[in-house]
Amino acid sequence: MKKKVVLIQDNEHILEIMDKVLEDEGFEVTPSLTTEPLEKIENIDPDVVVVDEHIQGDKKGTEVIEDLKSDPDTEELPAVLTSTSMDLPKKADQCKADDYIQKPFDLDHMVDVVKKNS
Repeated sequence: MKKKVVLIQDNEHILEIMDKVLEDEGFEVTPSLTTEPLEKIENIDPDVVVVDEHIQGDKKGTEVIEDLKSDPDTEELPAVLTSTSMDLPKKADQCKADDYIQKPFDLDHMVDVVKKNS
């Protein structure tokens, strides 16, 4: 059975690359430039959520992860924060993310982090 990833990124090109690489690695990916998939998270039932810090909409990625971690239904769901921010480890820790991927990233490293957390 394929592991499921909800992938939310701010850049369409990066989203497409990450989506293709993860699908090639055997994941079932729900890619998005918005947080819309999170509204249907019960139906998607992902194994991991990967969220960029600078996503479209009212919230930052850190706030999205804080929301997931503070909801009893999703608090156990692994969440990975991605960003170009130099203080990414601190931001990931503060929002209770399970892991982070510093941009720009090596594709093998990105796959390893997703596999480790799914």
